[in-house]
Amino acid sequence: MNVDDLYGIARERLNTRTTSREGKMGHVAAALMTAEGNIYTGVALDLPSSIGFCAEHSAIAAMVTAGEYDVARIIAVHEDGSILPPCGRCRELINQVGEDNYGCEIGLSGRIVRLEELLPERWDEKYLHPDV
Repeated sequence: MNVDDLYGIARERLNTRTTSREGKMGHVAAALMTAEGNIYTGVALDLPSSIGFCAEHSAIAAMVTAGEYDVARIIAVHEDGSILPPCGRCRELINQVGEDNYGCEIGLSGRIVRLEELLPERWDEKYLHPDV
């Protein structure tokens, strides 16, 4: 399954709802494929008081709940159909949740990049002390 397929799956998960307190949910959806080939999806919750999380977090939580940790590729789609790059927090989460996720593919508008291109300077032990 390629990034275009994941784009279609994410689009199907979009289900925008505005809350009574000016929050928004389901306006961004993410789909990821694991190294095992399984697909997980999630949606963003953007609520007042900084309560909520990105769609990538939601999809990754579903993956971890199922006992998987290695992301092969991931994409996030806005309700208008545009592809969103992962924010810094999402980039770091993808990197930290699985040992080999630094090389996972990220679907961007018109191209695919590896996480290592979006998060070039790692701070973890594997990067800081590669010989240990």
